[in-house]
Amino acid sequence: MKYYYDLHLHSCLSPCGDEDMTPNNIVGMSKLLGLDVIALTDHNSVLNCEAVMKVGAENNLCVIPGMELTTGEEIHVVCLFPTLEKALSWNDYVKEHQMQFPNRADIYGRQVIMNEKDEETGEVENLLILATDISVMDVKRLVESYDGVCYPAHINRDSMSIIASLGDIPPECDFTCCEVSSSGDVEKLRNAYPILNDMLIVRDSDAHYLQNMKDAQNYFELDSLSVESVLEKLKNK
Repeated sequence: MKYYYDLHLHSCLSPCGDEDMTPNNIVGMSKLLGLDVIALTDHNSVLNCEAVMKVGAENNLCVIPGMELTTGEEIHVVCLFPTLEKALSWNDYVKEHQMQFPNRADIYGRQVIMNEKDEETGEVENLLILATDISVMDVKRLVESYDGVCYPAHINRDSMSIIASLGDIPPECDFTCCEVSSSGDVEKLRNAYPILNDMLIVRDSDAHYLQNMKDAQNYFELDSLSVESVLEKLKNK
């Protein structure tokens, strides 16, 4: 069966995410758009995943806990996990490898933690968008140690992408898939970077605002829908 996905969404926890990106608004918009499975991938944090997963479960929407990691090379990598517990353990690891720099909400935006009722329960004090000291060369091995899957984000962009930073996708990274944003030309990229011919290409919205979320158009063909089946697809094409 076809299951429509968007595996790169931000909430109000990301400083560049709109405050309307609350758990209930994200799930509600996903349902309106016809999505079957989403992943919440805030910058360097998973602390709003629990709330979105709870709301998703109440609305027959599969929600994968995740994070958009910023590596030491300033490359964005989408990291997805089979359970909230694994995602929270990864969050603890990342926190130890983040630069400790206080957020300026007046400059960067608030970093709001919410519960499943869209009630604010706290804010993250240190700025989340800064690079960690985790190398892109190590990230797949590290994420897999938490039973997760990861892939380089928006590889067609001129900043914060693996191609912009390194000029190519090194085979040593051992990625099985990568993300091309909606503005990217997949065939042109495959011609320019042959390594992509052996990788699964996913298309996500990277939405920071409700209006940037996309209608259901990208899908996986799966026997049944679950977090595990989606992660297995990303691992094995």
